Amino acid sequence: MSSKVDGDKSRMVPNWIRRALSGPRPESVPSLVGTACAVVGLLDIAAGVFPRFRNSRMHTVAEVLPGALGPFAAALAISAGVLLLLLAHGLKRHKRRAWRAAVVLLPAGAVAQFTYRHSLLGVLISLALLALLLRHRREFAALPDPSSRWKALANFVLLGAGSLGLGLIIVSSHPAKVVGNPSVAERLEHVLYGLFGLEGPVDYAGQVSWTVGYSLGALGLLTAITTIYLALRPEHPAARLTPDDERRLRELLAKHGGRDSLGHFALRHDKGVVFSPSGKAAVCYRVISGVMLASGDPIGDVEAWPGAIERFMDEAKAHSWTPAVMGCSETGGEVWTRETGLDALELGDEAVVDVPDFSLSGRAMRNVRQMVKRIERGGYETRVRRVRDLGEAELERIRRAAADWRGTDNERGFSMALGRIGEPGDGDCVIATAHNTADADSPYGDLKAVLHFVPWGTDGMSLDLMRRDRSADPGMNELLIVASLQAAPQLGVARVSLNFAMFRSALARGEKIGAGPVLRLWRGLLVFLSRWFQIESLYKFNAKFRPRWEPRFVVFRSNRDLPRIGFAAMQAEGFVTLALPRPFARRAARRPRRPCAHLDQPRSLDAERSAA
Repeated sequence: MSSKVDGDKSRMVPNWIRRALSGPRPESVPSLVGTACAVVGLLDIAAGVFPRFRNSRMHTVAEVLPGALGPFAAALAISAGVLLLLLAHGLKRHKRRAWRAAVVLLPAGAVAQFTYRHSLLGVLISLALLALLLRHRREFAALPDPSSRWKALANFVLLGAGSLGLGLIIVSSHPAKVVGNPSVAERLEHVLYGLFGLEGPVDYAGQVSWTVGYSLGALGLLTAITTIYLALRPEHPAARLTPDDERRLRELLAKHGGRDSLGHFALRHDKGVVFSPSGKAAVCYRVISGVMLASGDPIGDVEAWPGAIERFMDEAKAHSWTPAVMGCSETGGEVWTRETGLDALELGDEAVVDVPDFSLSGRAMRNVRQMVKRIERGGYETRVRRVRDLGEAELERIRRAAADWRGTDNERGFSMALGRIGEPGDGDCVIATAHNTADADSPYGDLKAVLHFVPWGTDGMSLDLMRRDRSADPGMNELLIVASLQAAPQLGVARVSLNFAMFRSALARGEKIGAGPVLRLWRGLLVFLSRWFQIESLYKFNAKFRPRWEPRFVVFRSNRDLPRIGFAAMQAEGFVTLALPRPFARRAARRPRRPCAHLDQPRSLDAERSAA
């Protein structure tokens, strides 16, 4: 449930109730300007594409007068309209560059409206929007987002496809002026030629040929210019941890790392960090699709968390990013909502096993006990060691095996995955491996499965990844988890964080006697989605080890931000990516995945434990 926590933490007050009681808030000027900009852009496109968009005597006269600027003005209207549509989202996000471009384009659109259609109303709309932009120019001060060359490729593909579609409309919008009856293929060929400024096979009567030619050429030029700009503009790279940032974070984790099982994952190299003014707390984040995504609780002293959170929110405001936190604890959610006014929504539960209470005896552990005994009789043995106790040759073999056994082309995980094995500074991490000397023909010898844990303070560890050879017997994950729990006392570990189970409470309550119809329907939907996302199977896998469940939350600004945050989280976790696939030869070396992935398969469970 969305909730806000008061300063005394004594009661939880839904933010949506507070907003309802306080009455509706007026929409911000940038949002209104962005919407109006999109509308004006559509009007400009319609004015250029459809010559009879507005019927008037002046329009009819302007078409037949010698030397009329109709064709050129039509191309200008289409170009300005497309650009205004592209800028609308940036204006809603207060971007300064979008404001500058709109200030230039709106007068151009007004000129096109008057020259091509003699529409005083269109001119007044464009000028009114321009005046609004100039009056509220101080509200458009957001800095640029992190950018890369991928945006140039995406712009070329998307805008190129849009230009083809719009070009077909332009070519087909003058049926009375077309000479003959050209086919769809000929019209498409005419569009392709026109985008490059060449004459195609379709012919028109009168000046329509010039109008279509100028419009198609304008679309092609627009695609080329925007792509070249995005490819050659100075990059604004995403924030990365510097060596000094990593050193300071490790110092904070050494003092306060036992508070959150996700603390060590803040050391991912693809995260940025903001520190509190005192330097005693920090928030690590990554910016994806305009979402400033933090993970877990702030690092450091709880008393200094508000200062780090304030810096985080200031950074989000400066760039007009959408702030969000994935996988924070209940304490973290209370502090975030109290300090920022954001909402919190429970995502699921983290499975934590207390080592002193773990035992394979008893009826509840019967299935796990039998599976482990069966695998051990098959000749498998386990080794659980700190990373610093492994030789470099063995570490390299484990790295290569973990990469080749990965179930996806890209490394998954963000909030609960470190993304590396055995780098300097990670000597306290724990690696559990399964070996079978009777089957040592693979490129990795007798190595059959790997589990990697990161430190959780001085007396705990948190599961990072689980990988296994596809030819190994089922049950490797259970075997290595049990081995890790049994070896934990010798390593000084008293608690182990396993996987994250999304919507665990809904699944657990929905299967009990007396569950209501809404809860049963919700559980049925989750079971259906488990065919692809392992929601139910991961929960049942965790439950085998009799853990205690710690709730985890997502913190967000408003309900309408949730789809955007969810998409950004999917990108961060690796479910949506623009990265090129690995070489086909490397993928062909693996056996094909079965349609229904089971937990014993080398699926990227480190991503599944934090998927949102």
